[in-house]
Amino acid sequence: MSTFLTGLHLIVALVGAPFLLSVINRTKARFAGRVGQPWLQPYFDIWKLLHKGAVYSHTTTWIFRAGPMISLAGVIVALLFVPFGGAPAVVSFQGDLILFVYFLGIARLFTVLAALDTGSAFEGMGASREVWISALAEPALMLGLAAVARELVQATKLNGEPFLNFLSLSGLHLHMTSGMWVLGGPALAMVFISLGIVVLAECSRIPVDDPTTHLELTMVHEVMVLDHGGPDFAFILYGAALKMWTLGSVLVGIILPIRTGVLFVDTLVAVAAMFCVALAIGIVEATMARLRMPRIPQLLVGALSLAALALMLDRPGGLLP
Repeated sequence: MSTFLTGLHLIVALVGAPFLLSVINRTKARFAGRVGQPWLQPYFDIWKLLHKGAVYSHTTTWIFRAGPMISLAGVIVALLFVPFGGAPAVVSFQGDLILFVYFLGIARLFTVLAALDTGSAFEGMGASREVWISALAEPALMLGLAAVARELVQATKLNGEPFLNFLSLSGLHLHMTSGMWVLGGPALAMVFISLGIVVLAECSRIPVDDPTTHLELTMVHEVMVLDHGGPDFAFILYGAALKMWTLGSVLVGIILPIRTGVLFVDTLVAVAAMFCVALAIGIVEATMARLRMPRIPQLLVGALSLAALALMLDRPGGLLP
């Protein structure tokens, strides 16, 4: 049953990821007093782009063409390490937590390289901003997951149970329960806020970036993909949706675990929680504006500081230094 649900999670993620974009857009439309686009509009857009041709500049190399495909492949591989609902990840081993972050970094790297390969100063500006943001977001993600692992190590030692699989996302997911919030509530709350900011930054959402803007001075991710079209742009849109699902699964499955003991019910609850994450992102985008560029590093440094403080915070009775 667990193996079946693990495969089902992968299928649900691959099929349902674009629907998160639809939930966000419909939420923003409701706040603006509009009906909004059709629920399946992201699927229509991707399907339309897949049937179009692509135009390549003579100044670009194979990196520009391979960038969208490698970026999408990196996100898909990262998804294989993420557990969901009551089922473990498709791939799980000691240390996969670090590899998970690395594959997300590879996806970003080839998006940046494809933008630089065009030789455009405009896209180079967006690429430099993307790297600048990731330099603060990725450490916050790593420290946040490390803080969760530390809380679990302390809890299992207090209970007299050895916990050795703390560098695996599936290991964290397996041992994380709602009771952990009673034992390490302050640390987990700080990690939750930190990872929430990281999700917004990694997915290029407000207040860090605006995916719908076309203002030259404020564009970050959008400016890097201006020269892509057709199937390449479809891969980029799909990869962005899948990345949101991947990071949302980490946020929901590890920080806010909901366990009923029935694997299938846990999976349904996790799917509903994913749509709640998309709803929350839509509310954030509908109720606040994008931050000024100098304010973005301050926000990300705040997320990094919260994750670092959660990692160093020791509750009464803790056994680790």
